[in-house]
Amino acid sequence: MKKIATAIIATLFTGQLSAACIEFNAKPMQGGFIWAKVAPGSEVSLDGQQLDVLADGTTFLGFGRDAAKTAELTVETKGNSGGSCSETLQVARRDYKLQKVEGVPAKTVHPPKEQLERIRREGALVREARSERIARPELINAMIAGFIWPIEGPISGVYGSQRYYNGEPGRPHYGVDVAAPTGSVVHSPGLGVVTLAEPDLFYSGGTIIVDHGYLLSSTFLHLSKVLVEVGDELKAGDIIGEVGATGRATGPHLDWRMNWRATRIDPQLLAPPMPKP
Repeated sequence: MKKIATAIIATLFTGQLSAACIEFNAKPMQGGFIWAKVAPGSEVSLDGQQLDVLADGTTFLGFGRDAAKTAELTVETKGNSGGSCSETLQVARRDYKLQKVEGVPAKTVHPPKEQLERIRREGALVREARSERIARPELINAMIAGFIWPIEGPISGVYGSQRYYNGEPGRPHYGVDVAAPTGSVVHSPGLGVVTLAEPDLFYSGGTIIVDHGYLLSSTFLHLSKVLVEVGDELKAGDIIGEVGATGRATGPHLDWRMNWRATRIDPQLLAPPMPKP
């Protein structure tokens, strides 16, 4: 599995895709998050969606698990060199695993009716935390410089895998799972601000969301302890919680997920290869 992860990362970070007015750090792929340089002050859109452009011309974009084969990118430059260019991006496809998870608590596969209101309320909390727009360039630039793993250990689940819970098909898995004993320390992978810190959500148990700027966020699930509060400013390596098996989990592990806007992206593509034991 580690060899596969390394190959994915190598694919993402080799080569450049360039157009007359934009240069990317990598090729687009399903689950990927990439960035580019344009002339400062430019306006950039992806399939009609306006993108953020920092003062130095850095812009960034992500692609979901089932992103289409192509995406239309348009750049409108300003000033004396004003003009526009567009490019049809070719989004690399990925093959996803099938994963069967047995022994999941029945109540989290088929929640009883009395829990539905709680699930809706908690879903709204998570959406609100992820929708908070923190426009601080130093946060996103720190991510571009590189994340660290929040915890090290065997990778037991990967992004995009189609899951079956107790033999029944469920939603795809949108994070990377790292197996570790209960109580193992979890670190922030980079600079960020805590926007959610909940000790017991129905599906995800102890849950933390860290915003890395411009609607890019990390979510940490199934924690046994939450050791931060909303509003805390974090650096890479800061302790945020401890591994657990809370919520819909069959054993202790960390589930690390990432979102860019409404798009779920693959955290493993933004981290270095997992160190060997």
